[in-house]
This record gives sequence, C-alpha cells and structure tokens, in this order.
Amino acid sequence: MTGILRSPPALQLTLALIKPDAVAHPLILEAVHQRILRNRLLIVRRRELLWRRADCRRFYQEHEGRFFYQRLVEFMASGPIRAYILAHPDAIQLWRTLMGPTRVFRARHVAPDSIRGSFGLTDTRNTTHGSDSVASASREIAAFFPDFSERRWYEEEEPQWRWGPVRYSPEGGVHCAVGTGGQDRPDPGLWV
Repeated sequence: MTGILRSPPALQLTLALIKPDAVAHPLILEAVHQRILRNRLLIVRRRELLWRRADCRRFYQEHEGRFFYQRLVEFMASGPIRAYILAHPDAIQLWRTLMGPTRVFRARHVAPDSIRGSFGLTDTRNTTHGSDSVASASREIAAFFPDFSERRWYEEEEPQWRWGPVRYSPEGGVHCAVGTGGQDRPDPGLWV
C-alpha cells in the first residue's frame, strides 16, 4: 500500500523550566537551549521571569510539609527563570529524558550526558523542571503562560505545526509555522 499519506502524530505540549542556577550562567543557559533545539523539541512560547515566593508556594503546594519544600520555594524565587512551552509528539517523555533523574548524584551515574547529569549542582539546584503528565503540563503551562490558550493552540496552530514547515527564529527564540495554505505539505519529519 504505497502512496498512502499518513497523518503525522499530534503534537503534545509540556512545560520546561530552566531554574535560577542555570539562568545565572549564560553558557549553561545557552547549552540547555541548544539541547532543546538539537532534540527537535519545538519552542511554542518562551519567557523569562522573576518568580514571587507566593507563586512558588502555589506551584509546589503538592510538596508542602516535605523537608525540601521551603528550600525549593526560596531557591526558585532567588533569581530569574526561563519558562518554555515545548511541543513534540512525545514532548513530556522526551523532555524528562533529556533532563535526567531529579537527584543529581543519580543523574551523574546513570545519565551523565543528561542536563542534570551535566549541569546539576544539588537535588534542588538541578537546572531544570518538566511536567510529568498531560494534566500537569496543562496546569503548569497555565501557571506560567496565563495568556496562552491551550485549546485554541490545538484548534488553530497545532495542525500547522504538525504538518510543517516549522522554522526556528533566533531573534525571538521560538519556532513559528510557515504558512503552507494546505498545499504541498512536506514530510513532517523535516522540522528545522
């Protein structure tokens, strides 16, 4: 059955955070950004922000009462962070694999080439955060990108991104769909 045009898989969204320890070091920040690009994760949105303690407490409320909670809140509010919305057919798992294990000691031994294995300092200062499920991704994206409508993106933009072509804009640091008008859609594996 040659000649059958198969629809590429739908894109999945995930939240990726670059923590203050990495943002404070421009070379590490750029290295993490380049890993995102090299691994064909599409950058839908990107922003840098300084997080207030109250926002950190809300975001990490599931950990409240655990021994590391206050240390994590203080650290995440200690300096600028970079937040991304990433897209890929398997965005959540791909980003989590690139990050490596949460515990830096473990990351250095079982995934030394991962982001945390390469750049993590401690279990709190472990360079990155990523959503662990579709439900978490939706909730976390809404927390960091309140003006972003996931529903609208899936209805209006995702089909263009899925079919491509998609180009990276170094000026804006994000990808953008190049209008095809529905004609001569290229192979979806040809993301740039």
